[in-house]
Amino acid sequence: MGIRIQSEIVASNLGLDGLKRAIAAIDHGRPDALLVATSQVIVANRASVIGFAAERRLPTIYAHSQYVDAGGLMSYGSHFNDIQRRAATYVDKILKGAKPADLPIEQPTKFELVINLKTAKALNLTIPQSVLYRADKVIR
Repeated sequence: MGIRIQSEIVASNLGLDGLKRAIAAIDHGRPDALLVATSQVIVANRASVIGFAAERRLPTIYAHSQYVDAGGLMSYGSHFNDIQRRAATYVDKILKGAKPADLPIEQPTKFELVINLKTAKALNLTIPQSVLYRADKVIR
């Protein structure tokens, strides 16, 4: 038994139509699970993406916790508030005269795992206790 990967790109310039096409292609491929990355279009239409996963009973992992707060199963990704704080530090430096080109490029250092047990129950999934212990946040 192997794993087949199907990748669908939702380009921001295609908007909701691009998202609808991607969802239709994913639906046609009949996946067993989803990994949803982030784009402007997906964030703006996260309820549609979460609804699609719920209707098809697809275990889905997202890049940010806002999806899990809205009913998605789980997320693992950079801590959004930490990134915003770091961005504010950059804005402060630029407003004080630093040249953006002189500032170092930073990568996220804080990541979080968030699990929605309500959604897991609706999907008839059991999340192992060892995974729950590692989670930064569990929605019951």
